[in-house]
Amino acid sequence: MIVTPTALPDVLMIEPARHGDTRGFFSESWNKARLEGHGVSVDFVQDNHSLSSAPGTVRGLHFQSPPNAQAKLVRCGRGVLFDVAVDIRKGSPTYGQWVGAELSFENGKQLFIPEGFAHGFITRTPDTEIIYKCNAYYAPESDGAIRWDSCGIDWGFDGTPELSAKDAAAPAFADFDSPFTWEGAA
Repeated sequence: MIVTPTALPDVLMIEPARHGDTRGFFSESWNKARLEGHGVSVDFVQDNHSLSSAPGTVRGLHFQSPPNAQAKLVRCGRGVLFDVAVDIRKGSPTYGQWVGAELSFENGKQLFIPEGFAHGFITRTPDTEIIYKCNAYYAPESDGAIRWDSCGIDWGFDGTPELSAKDAAAPAFADFDSPFTWEGAA
């Protein structure tokens, strides 16, 4: 398993090894002890799985506020998506900055997104599935969103995205009052 910091050092790219033969492959997608060796100590309590039928579907930018904040480990089960994390921790030296990575079934890459980051993605192919682990249960009273096109993200898409009503109505980043505060040294 290869663990690499991204341009936002708290967001990590995780590349599990794939062991293949004529039948296909085996991959260990999560190993608590190995990730703890890279400074990631998290207890996941919920797995989520969504399917987006159309290419150009945007989901996000989502987060859960404290005390129900969520860290996520995101991977693509089928298809291709561009996954994004935005630092929303007030006072952070990377506040408002984003990082994105292409996740696909073929590349097997995963993105670890800690608490204090908004998360979103855009699908690149039809019938794309995203699978992610969360370290806190879904709490509707803590559910939040930031408008997908207000953080300067290069989504690599020129058309009109498919959005939910919630995502279309989300506030712009400039109007957003984050419930998170940065508590560490970079």
